[in-house]
Amino acid sequence: MYKRILLKLSGEILRGEQKFGIDPIALKYLVQEITEAHKPGVELAIVIGGGNIFRGAKDAEKLGIERVVADYVGMLATVTNALILQNALEESGKITRLMSAIEVAELAEPYIRRRAIRHLEKGRIVLFASGTGNPYFTTDTAAVLRGIEIGADIIYKGTKVDGVYSGDPEKEKNVKFYKKLSYSKVLKENLRVMDLTAITLCSENKLPIRVFNIREKGNLKKVIQGKEIGTLIS
Repeated sequence: MYKRILLKLSGEILRGEQKFGIDPIALKYLVQEITEAHKPGVELAIVIGGGNIFRGAKDAEKLGIERVVADYVGMLATVTNALILQNALEESGKITRLMSAIEVAELAEPYIRRRAIRHLEKGRIVLFASGTGNPYFTTDTAAVLRGIEIGADIIYKGTKVDGVYSGDPEKEKNVKFYKKLSYSKVLKENLRVMDLTAITLCSENKLPIRVFNIREKGNLKKVIQGKEIGTLIS
């Protein structure tokens, strides 16, 4: 069982079965999973993406706007998701803190590493928003960076598939499922787990990643308890 955990979630998790935005059913399910998994002795930080609202590079091309502008809009989308998740968690009885890499003083604390660690030590769930605060960096990279800074024992990446495959299991047949992977194999085969910057940072800092299906009820609690679900990258 790991003590300090960083949970990386995509914005699509909140979208549920909808094409856009936040599905109340998906939000309620996610909050239940986090609430049941977060027990005394577990220090939990969360980074959530904003893809259910705006996808930086992809939407920049569609709309014909600058990539830098699109990335900042995407960062603000993560603030929206984090605020909604924070409120829902507090309604369920959890104590939380929201920290943003971009200053939004009326909504969140500025990200300060020592303060974030202190919140975790006091048993609060800490949500990190706005990515790294810089364009051209994904929320995967932001999650890994925050994980390294706070001294996380592991990164858990909650997805809609059971782990890492050699291809897209939703589009391809006869794809291979990986129970364990090395950082070098992920980089060499360009497996779409996280972006290459995030994987490289994990490799250099010996920070393991476990990819698992968070849509399977009870899986988050199981991985936090140390169950070998999904794919371990180390």
